[in-house]
Amino acid sequence: MPHPAHPAHPAHPATRRDTPVTDWEDLVTTALLGTDRRPPTTGPGREAPAALLDEAAVATVRRRAGLCPAPPARRPEPAPEDRRPALPAAAARRLAMLLADRPGAGTGGRRGTSPDLVELLPQWLAAADARGFAAPPESLPALLDAARGRTDLRPAVLAFAGPRALWLARLNQDWRFALRAAPGGGAALPDPEDADAVRRLWQEGLFAERVALLATLRARTPEAARELLAESWATERAEDRLMFLDSLRTGLAAADEPFLELALSDRSRNVRTTAAELLSALPGSALARRMAVRAGACVAVDHTGDGPVLVVEAPPECDPGMEHDGVVARPPAGRGERSWWLGQLVEAAPLAGWSARLGGRTPQEVVALPVADGWQGELHAAWCRAAVRQRDAEWARALLGAPAAPEAGGPGAVSLAERAKLLGTLAGAERADWVAGFIAAHGLSEAFQLLGMCAVPWPAPLGRAVVDALNIARDAGSYPWSFSGVMGLAERCLDPAEAGRLDALLAIPDEREDAAPGAGGYWAEAFQRLVTTLKLRATMLTELDGTH
Repeated sequence: MPHPAHPAHPAHPATRRDTPVTDWEDLVTTALLGTDRRPPTTGPGREAPAALLDEAAVATVRRRAGLCPAPPARRPEPAPEDRRPALPAAAARRLAMLLADRPGAGTGGRRGTSPDLVELLPQWLAAADARGFAAPPESLPALLDAARGRTDLRPAVLAFAGPRALWLARLNQDWRFALRAAPGGGAALPDPEDADAVRRLWQEGLFAERVALLATLRARTPEAARELLAESWATERAEDRLMFLDSLRTGLAAADEPFLELALSDRSRNVRTTAAELLSALPGSALARRMAVRAGACVAVDHTGDGPVLVVEAPPECDPGMEHDGVVARPPAGRGERSWWLGQLVEAAPLAGWSARLGGRTPQEVVALPVADGWQGELHAAWCRAAVRQRDAEWARALLGAPAAPEAGGPGAVSLAERAKLLGTLAGAERADWVAGFIAAHGLSEAFQLLGMCAVPWPAPLGRAVVDALNIARDAGSYPWSFSGVMGLAERCLDPAEAGRLDALLAIPDEREDAAPGAGGYWAEAFQRLVTTLKLRATMLTELDGTH
């Protein structure tokens, strides 16, 4: 046994003192209370304040240098190889420029004529991913830093950065989001054909791995994913059941109905609600038929007046059967109970059944009917939600109405948000044509949210409608900053080929007497930035194609 005077592990130089070792927290407490109330340990002839400072100095040295050497950490495995082709040199330089730009570097509301490089990065990443390029290794830290600050960039950044981004994320706590965002937390998933490996991961894997496995299986063999989920359903936690159930949206089919019917009796209300929503998206399901009967009993055509009118009789109560089928009994604040229940019934009822229930009328004819007693907004809003849930383009067209219709958007579109969701059920070209017609008839004041539903780059008719509307606003002397959001969208979404036809808009116009002061200069500056950005976007694409 070692002698006490000669310990097996010698003390660090910082601890070999005549005074006792004092914790840092004790020193801080003494400093806060004052040395008069709590004097430190002092040697002969030493004053308390000086002794406290000496103690703090020694403690600081001990904290910085007094650690025992630790065993060397295991050297990390080499980064995986990325076999994708390298970026063309010009495109790699462009990426470095885009990543070097930082948000908030401007000097206020006036942006000048320079393109906003931060807003061009998502588009550059999408184009690079579409061409299958690998990220330059030296750009990976900056890419991960950019994605850490902007969640909207993460899918594109991780796709472009490839497996090396996950390798780096395991070495840097700041980039751990990449592991959470990657399927299975960055772990390799088994081949869906390897039944034993699939079952082992499902039974033993982490939650993120199980979610990723279920999503992968659902995309390839929906029935296998459902059967795997059914086996362990009773033992899963409620929050996990909800996440797993949500994966069934992919490939949802009639074969999922028995499992979803069982989920209607789940002990978690959120699980029951999600199961009911999925069943209502299957127009042939038993739940959809039950909802059709309930909703049909609430809406009828009255022929007793001068013309046909829709009359509504909202349900008087939310009975147990309705609650079992996913109807939430308690309305949110400010909503009446009966209108709340009615909306849920109509939303879940198959849209295809309304024609037979309402005299063989088409969706356009049904939506055009007047609705008695102020129920039109509630009824049409529920039909809007049903059209979005069931992806019914015919009903969406009826509810949107003609883009040039009075009050901008047809009888059923009760809000811009509803219109935007309805547009999402239409094919890309039809969607863009509708928004172009809307802008031509009503201008840009309500178009921002609708434009966000259109694919990039905008088709030529939509691009021309936006530019024409901006030009009309400029000629009218409107405040240019009122259109900054649409102008920003145009910079990112207009076809770069449109840059040439904008040259006529670059001159500063003669200002009208009733125009906002300085508006002409602002408009010329904004159009100059638009043209410069479009030309830069065209250059970016040629660089990625290796033709620059």
